[in-house]
Amino acid sequence: MKPLVAQALLPAALTLLAAQASAARPSSLADSFREQYAQTQPAWVGYTVPTVAGHEQTCNYGDGYSHGVRPPGPVHLEPPEQAQIMFRIQGNHIGKIRIISGDCQLDADGVPLRWIRDVRPAESISFLSTFVTLDSDHIRDGAVAAIAMHADATADEALERFAAAGQPESLREKAVFWMGEARGRRGYENLRRIVSEDASDHVREKAIFALSISKEPQAVDTMIAVAHNDASSHVRGQALFWLAQKAGKKAVGAISGAIDNDPDTEVKRKAVFALQQLPDGEGVPMLIQVARNNRNPAVRKQAMFWLGQSSDPRALAFFEELLKP
Repeated sequence: MKPLVAQALLPAALTLLAAQASAARPSSLADSFREQYAQTQPAWVGYTVPTVAGHEQTCNYGDGYSHGVRPPGPVHLEPPEQAQIMFRIQGNHIGKIRIISGDCQLDADGVPLRWIRDVRPAESISFLSTFVTLDSDHIRDGAVAAIAMHADATADEALERFAAAGQPESLREKAVFWMGEARGRRGYENLRRIVSEDASDHVREKAIFALSISKEPQAVDTMIAVAHNDASSHVRGQALFWLAQKAGKKAVGAISGAIDNDPDTEVKRKAVFALQQLPDGEGVPMLIQVARNNRNPAVRKQAMFWLGQSSDPRALAFFEELLKP
């Protein structure tokens, strides 16, 4: 063949090869998995997607390694930019979904491990969303967690749909958790809206916990506002409890304020318990003050009880003072 003829035919040949490759490749991620379902033996099928920044995941190399003993494998000083989404397939269905850090070494323990290449994040989220309405809590929870780890705005949109009023509360609370755990500023803004507006006490309570694990600095202020203003005494009490885990001057002030000002005795009692939860005995002086001076006998009794449980020398000195003739 003459060189000029060959050069003329080359683009056409490349176009034909590309068309054949495109025809052979499944048109969607769901099609790719339908091909995997057709395989007779169990398998793990996975792909990688960009993952949210600053969210480190650990590699579970098995339960045989005691606490403090480093498992085998490399130690990466920088968090990976990719996450591995893994599906356990058996009997024409998916039995397990796992999200694994991109730097983890995988061992399928003899089960075939197959990879799907070039999966787009939005397509992955759309595919995973098909599993959140299944009856299996295990599959649903894995799908929601995997969606939350995607570094893509489509993940926020999916979690917002799952957390919306009208969805099952079991799904809503999972979506709310991941908003605080992994979705940064946009997750915080959603949580702030939920604790301010949502009609479900249960969902607002779950959103308080999600705020407590959020890295956004305004989360504490939002928790304090809930402790002051929520219509539910139970939700106000939960806000006080999780504020105690956060500690800090703002949290302590909100707890003390609830003891002094909340109209509900049960909330006051929960605030006293929150003082006991403050780290390093930080709440002991305030417990002593409550035990001495609070006008509500149930609240004073609660403070006395938690002082007795504290084994703190300051509490012992307080009791000795009370018992002196």
